[in-house]
Amino acid sequence: MAKVSIIIPTYNVEMFLDECLESIQRQTLQDIEIICVNDGSTDHSLEIIKKYAENDPRFVIIDKENGGYGKAMNVGLDKATGEYIGIVEPDDYVPLAMYEDLYKIAKENDLDMVKADFYRFTRNPENGNMNLVYNHLDLTGKWYGKLFDPSEEPETLRFIMNTWSGIYKREFLEQHHIRHNETPGASFQDNGFYFQTFVYAKRAMIVDKPYYMNRRDNPNSSVNNREKVYCCNVEYDYIREILMKDPEIWSRFKYMYSLKKFHTYNFTLQRIGEQFKREYVQRISQEFKRAKENGELKQGAFYPVEWDDMMLLIQDPDAYYFKICLKNKQIRSLEKKVASLENSTTMKVGRAIMFIPLKIKKLFKKK
Repeated sequence: MAKVSIIIPTYNVEMFLDECLESIQRQTLQDIEIICVNDGSTDHSLEIIKKYAENDPRFVIIDKENGGYGKAMNVGLDKATGEYIGIVEPDDYVPLAMYEDLYKIAKENDLDMVKADFYRFTRNPENGNMNLVYNHLDLTGKWYGKLFDPSEEPETLRFIMNTWSGIYKREFLEQHHIRHNETPGASFQDNGFYFQTFVYAKRAMIVDKPYYMNRRDNPNSSVNNREKVYCCNVEYDYIREILMKDPEIWSRFKYMYSLKKFHTYNFTLQRIGEQFKREYVQRISQEFKRAKENGELKQGAFYPVEWDDMMLLIQDPDAYYFKICLKNKQIRSLEKKVASLENSTTMKVGRAIMFIPLKIKKLFKKK
């Protein structure tokens, strides 16, 4: 049994795959199983995987027809033999000590799961320079380094949602039959997995140190496909079904469920094509109106600004569309114009011309 099985669900990512696989292959924790699930790639992804597997018996290749992210992940989970499970998206990468550090923490505390902070990054295509943004799982800071029981602490669902910044005990996943939704071609299928791990885990920790490197500039991420617009709505219907199987679990987690759904729907609203946004606002307005009528919303679960936005969405979806979509779009447009102006040759020349007069002015002020 390997200490950690790392699953990489792969579909048409030849541009980034070498960086990803090399970062896993070079982990300081040598006792790992690297499960590459090729989900019907039509580019050279499979050939790249085979290149690494030729000289490294830790690689396990699963080559299958395209069935979507959820299916690929579940096939990998079924194949895994490791004590713990890690997940890496094929366009991301991980620092060399990530799995050794997390495995040590998990073993010392007998954890069902341990998660860490992470970076989101983009790269300048011209010079390769990286822009990093540190993401704290817990914005309050009060949960770091403490053993806690997520199944009794719905508040911990507030953490930034992801499935790849930590590791999960495989025995725990098998005990509760935790898997991904397999809706063909869908997105957001990691959301259901995330919810299940928090609802059922008894022993968990989070670490205030960033490891995982999450890419945000993959040009193949589509936002203009109508079929993808409502994928997160389908996923949250799936999550709801899971939670409602047990009335006690539903009662405990329904308010956090609505909060995370609100966050995810707003994230989707920022990503989808402009032509879909008004229709989408109308759809989610009706969903949250029903949630309010069914007693699934609680003001105390939301920050004041979030609650105000929720009420606006329910009561006046057109006003919400203007505020979130049109107004924010205008602000972003102005910000881009200002940034463009600041980087323009005219502005740079102007700064150079004014540099000496400003220096002289400051000098006289000192006297």
